[in-house]
Amino acid sequence: MRINLHIQFADGTSKTITCSAADLVAFEDKFGISVTKLAEETRIGWLLFLAWHSDKRTGGTKADYEKWLETVDTIGESEEDPK
Repeated sequence: MRINLHIQFADGTSKTITCSAADLVAFEDKFGISVTKLAEETRIGWLLFLAWHSDKRTGGTKADYEKWLETVDTIGESEEDPK
């Protein structure tokens, strides 16, 4: 299972981040809920955590979560196929 999220940063740059199994498991561990809950009740904090975790895991950022959040302007679903 993969989820693509589109991030627009405050500096005007943007990127699509693919969240994979490692990120989904980290989400479940952090929040103590199943990732399937995202389909029922989407919270921006949940999506941001998934995007940050993937970005950090893949070397896209070295920033900790709080610092990374300060750089984000918007987050939304990506239209790219998360193959």
